[in-house]
Amino acid sequence: MRSSMHYTPPQQVEAVILDWAGTVVDFGSFAPTKIFVEAFASFGIEISLQQARGPMGMGKWDHIRTLCNEPSIEEQFQKVFKRLASDADVTAIYERFMPLQIAKVGEHSEIIPGALETIAELRAKQIKIGTCSGYPKVVMDKVVSQAALAGYQPDHVVASDEVVKGRPSPAQALANVIALGIADVAACVKVDDTEPGILEGRHAGMWTVALRFSGNFLGLTFTEFSALNESEKMQHRKRIDQLFAPCRPHFLIDTIADLPDVIQRINQLLAKQKLPQQL
Repeated sequence: MRSSMHYTPPQQVEAVILDWAGTVVDFGSFAPTKIFVEAFASFGIEISLQQARGPMGMGKWDHIRTLCNEPSIEEQFQKVFKRLASDADVTAIYERFMPLQIAKVGEHSEIIPGALETIAELRAKQIKIGTCSGYPKVVMDKVVSQAALAGYQPDHVVASDEVVKGRPSPAQALANVIALGIADVAACVKVDDTEPGILEGRHAGMWTVALRFSGNFLGLTFTEFSALNESEKMQHRKRIDQLFAPCRPHFLIDTIADLPDVIQRINQLLAKQKLPQQL
């Protein structure tokens, strides 16, 4: 006897999975980048803030491994240690990085302007708020507690070391889906300021929204960003959209303050039975 069960696409967004640094807190994503520079410097290796930003979005051990594989950093390592960086060296840098990160993450955990208002608007529409980050749990615990004091308490948090494989794997995003009790990934929206974070959402089968200005690709403080004129912002939009293009975000917006309009557009697409994988 043939089963009567058939697939019915979701009718509207049920959950938003938000990144942390550069998305909801830490405009410009400064907390991790500055600490990478300090951690490498303690081993006699000089890296720029721009280099530190390169692999942003990955779990921090993988981030350090990727940096160590960069030719200019490999060359420095060869000069200082007479060899290339091994995984044990990466772990040593990571272990230097972690206490610095825990100690200083609070200096860059201010809520991004417009974030609380956006989240309140989403909650008013019965949308659940999941979160994930490239931070390990020991750092996330501090970020989450500080965010709570500022009025931000998501429904779920998944740190990078709480899954077998971090970004761009879909594991963290999917762990949120399970915890939040969402029936269909097509009813979920992943919001992030990095390529690994957008790929995470793509790999999870979700809608993806890339943030141009609050995160890693612009790399300015909110004060510096606010000083840009409209012509400068347009130039940055074009540049950043090209940087995001390979990971194929469904939507690009300036900051999380613009997210409610995108949710409305996604709901319109779902009403027409359009799915993330089709676009």
